[in-house]
Amino acid sequence: MKKDSSEKCVCRVDRCGCAHGGGLWPRKKRQPRAAQNCALGDLKWTPIFKGCDLATVAGDPSAEGAPFVVRLRCADGAKIPAHWHPTDENATVLKGIFLVGMGEAFDETKLTAMNVGNFAMMPKEMRHFGMAKGETIVQVHGTGPFKVNWVNPSDVQPPDAPAAATAKPKP
Repeated sequence: MKKDSSEKCVCRVDRCGCAHGGGLWPRKKRQPRAAQNCALGDLKWTPIFKGCDLATVAGDPSAEGAPFVVRLRCADGAKIPAHWHPTDENATVLKGIFLVGMGEAFDETKLTAMNVGNFAMMPKEMRHFGMAKGETIVQVHGTGPFKVNWVNPSDVQPPDAPAAATAKPKP
């Protein structure tokens, strides 16, 4: 039986070695998206746990397979308990010093300082934790959905958690 070679699938390989197939069917042209600018003062910050707020810069972090950009703003000394994400997390420090460590539990001896401009990529499912030194802003980007899975949910203090009561000295 003779094969018909009139239909061909054309592929190209980019600089990273990834193959991109043209396929046999015509592709729909994607409409170009409009440029998006976001001023720092326009961000809508939402408290997520004690000492830290989150703001969406671009995209929808909850959308499956969609790109997103969020910012995490933490007060000096705020601790981020051990957690993991189902997708890769890409983080760049924009302000302050962000201390990050790897492991199943928060451990200050494992923290490494990330200064302004430093970048880190946490592969999906890697357990990690953090702490802010000075007011800190970290920009996170990736592909959704962006979810936080706490290793020990009881370590997470809600944003409105009352401060621990201190015993008053007796007169």
